Amino acid sequence: MSLINTQVKPFKATAYHNGKFVDVSEDTLKGKWNVFVFYPADFTFVCPTELEDLANTYAEFKKLGVEIYGISTDTHFAHKAWHDTSEAIKKVQYPLIGDPTGALTRNFDVMIEEEGLALRGTFVINPEGQIKLCEIHDNGIGRDAGELLRKVKAAQYVASHPGEVCPAKWNEGAKTLKPSLDLVGKI
Repeated sequence: MSLINTQVKPFKATAYHNGKFVDVSEDTLKGKWNVFVFYPADFTFVCPTELEDLANTYAEFKKLGVEIYGISTDTHFAHKAWHDTSEAIKKVQYPLIGDPTGALTRNFDVMIEEEGLALRGTFVINPEGQIKLCEIHDNGIGRDAGELLRKVKAAQYVASHPGEVCPAKWNEGAKTLKPSLDLVGKI
């Protein structure tokens, strides 16, 4: 069953954020757009490249009113240690959620049970707490923050323009489509 258009399940977690440990729950997400970026583990290889890429585009996400959360099955203490020792992770200004029990990772169906690690899962959540985008990768395939930013803009556009949809490779300001009987077979 797809997670698309479902509500985020209740959760409670602790994140490392800007030098502090903070509590995060489904209530924290309400009223703004959010992106959950699950990754396998701290102190690894592809993960810091992805999180640094997100850190480099974080200001663009914030301009759109979007909060990003990096999530792994490490503890929030491990996130702090990684932040303190990695040049790439020192750039991260968004919360890094610790999920050592795997509850949140399981809620989003990205847990690799035999390893206790998350797959690379990306989820865009609207201000009402509904999942609008779900993308899951093999752990050897890194993600691109620029492409995620494009998809968030498309999700926000569709949400604020009922009756319109964004075609392939749509970018902000480009033409959209209004599905209708008149378009059938003409695209």
